[in-house]
Amino acid sequence: MSEAQGTVLVVEDDVSLRRTLRTTLTALGFDVGEAGTGEEALMRLRMVDYEVVLLDLNMPGMGGIETCRAIRRAYPRLPILMLTVRDSEDDKVLALETGADDYITKPFQMRELTARIRSAIRRFRAPEMSTETLIEVGLITLDPVRRKVTKGDTAVHLTPREFSVLQLLMENAGKPLPHVKLLTAVWGEECSENREYLRVLMSTLRKKLETDPANPEYLLTDSYIGYRFRDR
Repeated sequence: MSEAQGTVLVVEDDVSLRRTLRTTLTALGFDVGEAGTGEEALMRLRMVDYEVVLLDLNMPGMGGIETCRAIRRAYPRLPILMLTVRDSEDDKVLALETGADDYITKPFQMRELTARIRSAIRRFRAPEMSTETLIEVGLITLDPVRRKVTKGDTAVHLTPREFSVLQLLMENAGKPLPHVKLLTAVWGEECSENREYLRVLMSTLRKKLETDPANPEYLLTDSYIGYRFRDR
C-alpha cells in the first residue's frame, strides 16, 4: 500500500505536529520520514528517494525558505509543499517564487493536505513532457507543435499570448503559478508588475474555454497569488 501511495518527508520543528502527520499519513498508506530541521531534511534526502516534501516555513536555524532553496537546487523536480501558519500573501508568493510547488496554511484539513500530496506525487511520477507532447486535461487538449487548442471536438482560436499562458498553466496543471511568473514568461520582465494585462487575458481565456466563465472549471484563481489550471 505504501509503495502505491508514495514516500513523504515531513520537515517540521513542532514534534507533536510532526508525529501527528506521520501517524495519519502512514495510516493512509504513505511511507513517511521525519526531519526536525532543514539540515536534517537535506541529510535524509541524500539517504532516501522521497517523492514529496512537506516543509514548515517557520523553523529555527536553517529556515523554511533557505531549506526550500537548497532542496530545489539539489532536486529540481522534487515537489515541495510549504506548511505555514502565516496567511500573508507575500509569504505565499515568496514560497512559490523560492521553488515551492504549493502551500498549505495551518490549520489545515487532512483531506485537503492528502489531496495536494497525491496530486504532487502524480506530477512527480509522470514522465517529463517534451515540447511536442499533447497536453490533455478534462476536455481541453493543447497541441504545442501545431499550436492548436480544442475543447472536446471544437477548435478554440487563441491569440499567441493566450496560447502561451494556457500552455504554461497546463504544463503545470494543479500548481499555483504567481502573477509575476506568468507575466515575465509571456510579456517579459518589464511587465512583471502589470497584473491588469494578465487579468484581462484570463477573462478572455475563460470566455473561450469555460462553459460558465463566472464559475470556471479549468482556469482557477488563487486569490492574490496567481492562477492554476485544474489538476489532471
